[in-house]
Amino acid sequence: QEQLVESGGGLVQPGGSLRLSCTASGFTSDNYAIGWFRQVSGKEREAVSCMRTRGSGTYYRHSVKGRFTISRDNAKKTVYLQMNNLKPEDTAVYYCGVDLRWYAECEAGEYDYWGQGTQVTVSS
Repeated sequence: QEQLVESGGGLVQPGGSLRLSCTASGFTSDNYAIGWFRQVSGKEREAVSCMRTRGSGTYYRHSVKGRFTISRDNAKKTVYLQMNNLKPEDTAVYYCGVDLRWYAECEAGEYDYWGQGTQVTVSS
Protein backbone atom coordinates (compact mmCIF):
# COMPACT_ATOMS: atom_id res chain seq x y z
CA GLN A 1 0.00 0.00 0.00
CA GLU A 2 1.34 3.38 -1.02
CA GLN A 3 2.21 5.66 1.84
CA LEU A 4 3.81 9.06 2.35
CA VAL A 5 4.99 10.12 5.79
CA GLU A 6 6.01 13.72 6.45
CA SER A 7 7.97 15.11 9.36
CA GLY A 8 9.85 18.23 10.35
CA GLY A 9 7.17 20.85 10.86
CA GLY A 10 7.00 23.12 13.87
CA LEU A 11 6.99 26.65 15.22
CA VAL A 12 9.75 28.98 14.10
CA GLN A 13 10.39 32.70 14.28
CA PRO A 14 10.46 34.83 11.13
CA GLY A 15 13.82 34.46 9.44
CA GLY A 16 14.28 30.97 10.82
CA SER A 17 14.67 27.63 9.05
CA LEU A 18 13.00 24.25 8.97
CA ARG A 19 13.58 21.09 6.97
CA LEU A 20 10.65 18.91 6.02
CA SER A 21 11.07 15.25 5.11
CA CYS A 22 8.76 12.94 3.19
CA THR A 23 9.42 9.21 3.00
CA ALA A 24 7.60 7.15 0.40
CA SER A 25 6.81 3.45 0.66
CA GLY A 26 4.75 0.91 -1.22
CA PHE A 27 5.11 2.46 -4.67
CA THR A 28 5.85 -0.11 -7.35
CA SER A 29 7.47 2.47 -9.60
CA ASP A 30 10.57 4.49 -8.71
CA ASN A 31 10.00 7.04 -11.46
CA TYR A 32 7.34 9.58 -10.54
CA ALA A 33 6.72 13.19 -9.67
CA ILE A 34 6.85 14.20 -6.05
CA GLY A 35 6.36 17.54 -4.43
CA TRP A 36 5.44 19.74 -1.53
CA PHE A 37 2.15 21.58 -1.28
CA ARG A 38 0.63 23.73 1.42
CA GLN A 39 -2.82 24.66 2.55
CA VAL A 40 -4.26 27.30 4.83
CA SER A 41 -7.68 26.69 6.33
CA GLY A 42 -10.36 27.93 3.96
CA LYS A 43 -8.06 28.15 0.97
CA GLU A 44 -7.11 25.77 -1.80
CA ARG A 45 -4.01 23.65 -1.59
CA GLU A 46 -1.18 25.27 -3.51
CA ALA A 47 2.02 23.93 -4.99
CA VAL A 48 5.26 24.91 -3.30
CA SER A 49 7.93 22.83 -5.04
CA CYS A 50 8.10 19.66 -7.11
CA MET A 51 10.66 17.39 -8.72
CA ARG A 52 11.00 14.04 -10.42
CA THR A 53 12.49 11.03 -8.68
CA ARG A 54 14.69 10.54 -11.72
CA GLY A 55 16.48 13.15 -13.72
CA SER A 56 16.75 16.85 -13.13
CA GLY A 57 14.26 19.63 -13.14
CA THR A 58 12.52 21.34 -10.28
CA TYR A 59 9.63 23.73 -9.85
CA TYR A 60 9.26 26.43 -7.22
CA ARG A 61 6.41 28.81 -6.72
CA HIS A 62 7.57 32.37 -7.16
CA SER A 63 7.20 33.39 -3.52
CA VAL A 64 9.62 30.73 -2.25
CA LYS A 65 12.33 30.94 -4.91
CA GLY A 66 15.71 31.60 -3.35
CA ARG A 67 14.46 30.58 0.11
CA PHE A 68 13.30 26.96 -0.29
CA THR A 69 15.23 24.04 -1.77
CA ILE A 70 13.81 20.66 -2.72
CA SER A 71 16.11 17.64 -2.80
CA ARG A 72 15.90 13.87 -2.71
CA ASP A 73 17.71 10.79 -1.47
CA ASN A 74 16.54 7.97 -3.71
CA ALA A 75 18.23 5.30 -1.60
CA LYS A 76 16.09 6.39 1.34
CA LYS A 77 13.06 7.16 -0.87
CA THR A 78 12.93 10.49 0.88
CA VAL A 79 12.36 14.00 -0.41
CA TYR A 80 13.30 17.06 1.58
CA LEU A 81 12.22 20.68 1.61
CA GLN A 82 14.77 23.00 3.18
CA MET A 83 13.00 26.21 4.10
CA ASN A 84 15.13 29.24 4.98
CA ASN A 85 14.25 32.83 5.80
CA LEU A 86 10.74 31.79 6.69
CA LYS A 87 8.01 34.39 6.68
CA PRO A 88 4.64 34.50 8.48
CA GLU A 89 2.91 34.00 5.14
CA ASP A 90 4.60 30.58 4.87
CA THR A 91 2.42 29.39 7.76
CA ALA A 92 0.33 26.43 6.56
CA VAL A 93 -0.06 22.69 6.70
CA TYR A 94 2.52 21.25 4.34
CA TYR A 95 1.70 18.09 2.42
CA CYS A 96 3.86 15.74 0.41
CA GLY A 97 2.24 14.50 -2.78
CA VAL A 98 3.00 11.98 -5.51
CA ASP A 99 1.82 11.72 -9.09
CA LEU A 100 2.81 8.44 -10.76
CA ARG A 101 3.15 10.32 -14.06
CA TRP A 102 6.76 11.49 -13.84
CA TYR A 103 5.99 14.32 -16.28
CA ALA A 104 3.10 15.71 -14.22
CA GLU A 105 2.88 19.44 -13.70
CA CYS A 106 3.27 20.71 -10.16
CA GLU A 107 -0.43 21.21 -9.52
CA ALA A 108 -2.29 19.91 -6.49
CA GLY A 109 -5.26 18.79 -8.57
CA GLU A 110 -3.07 16.44 -10.57
CA TYR A 111 -1.54 14.51 -7.70
CA ASP A 112 -2.94 11.18 -6.55
CA TYR A 113 -1.27 10.32 -3.25
CA TRP A 114 -0.90 12.45 -0.15
CA GLY A 115 0.72 12.34 3.23
CA GLN A 116 -1.00 13.33 6.44
CA GLY A 117 0.49 16.82 6.49
CA THR A 118 2.75 18.65 8.90
CA GLN A 119 2.05 22.06 10.43
CA VAL A 120 4.51 24.89 9.85
CA THR A 121 3.91 28.03 11.90
CA VAL A 122 6.07 31.12 11.45
CA SER A 123 5.46 33.59 14.23
CA SER A 124 7.30 35.76 16.71
